[in-house]
Amino acid sequence: MNIINNENLFLIFLGIVWIIGAILQDVRRREVDNIWNFSLIAFALAYRMFFSIFSNNYWFFLNGMIGFFLFLILGNLFYYGRLFAGGDAKLVIALGTILPLSYDWFINAKIFMIFIGSFLAGGSFYVLLYSFVLILFNFDKFLKEYKKQFVKYKHYFIWSFLFVFLFGFLIYFFNKNIVLSSLIFFLFPTLFVFARAVEESCMVKKVSVNNLTVGDWLYEDLYLNGKTIRKNWEGISLKDLKLIRKKYNRKVLVKYGVPFTPSFFIGFLTVLYFANKAILI
Repeated sequence: MNIINNENLFLIFLGIVWIIGAILQDVRRREVDNIWNFSLIAFALAYRMFFSIFSNNYWFFLNGMIGFFLFLILGNLFYYGRLFAGGDAKLVIALGTILPLSYDWFINAKIFMIFIGSFLAGGSFYVLLYSFVLILFNFDKFLKEYKKQFVKYKHYFIWSFLFVFLFGFLIYFFNKNIVLSSLIFFLFPTLFVFARAVEESCMVKKVSVNNLTVGDWLYEDLYLNGKTIRKNWEGISLKDLKLIRKKYNRKVLVKYGVPFTPSFFIGFLTVLYFANKAILI
């Protein structure tokens, strides 16, 4: 059965429109509104319910509910594993109501794996490209910060070299291919220092308290008349934001992340590409 059919076209349309809307919000304000993600869940499940009633096939609705609960687990794993911010995790959960496009759960499992694999792989390439663009506009700051981070974490390079040398020496006579593959450990400290330099030189900005929003990541703790507002993964709460605006009259250092929502678009389009090529069937 072709998954791009009349009953799924509206779901596909919803998914594309909501992902594009999330991208626009993320790029402009570095956040995706909860109401935007929750409304996708509501529209997708409502459509599935009405279609199930008229077609007398409730599996169309139940598939959406199963997808929702599976992606609820996945979104929370990404969030509490500190891979995604809250808005990204909620968008993943919302897309769980869209992606079960087949009545065959073997096909749905393949859809899920293609979506997750492609948005992670495509997202990694996109983040790397985005980082190079940032470096292009902040090259002097990046170069200075890279040297600083290299000195700070030079022991990572030393340990990496020692590990590869000893590992290679011990197994050289057993399997030379393993020795060559172990050279990838040289990349780890390089990429780590690169990421730290990009973060410190390009992603930390001074922001007026009036421009702060809920969920912004503080770069350092704030001390307000004996009260400490600590930086944390969940970002600024509404209560803390009101207190900062009331008690703090200076600019605040905020750390921004790379807008990750375009990666979901990559994953969604990849699913549609394979579906159109009938590879999923």
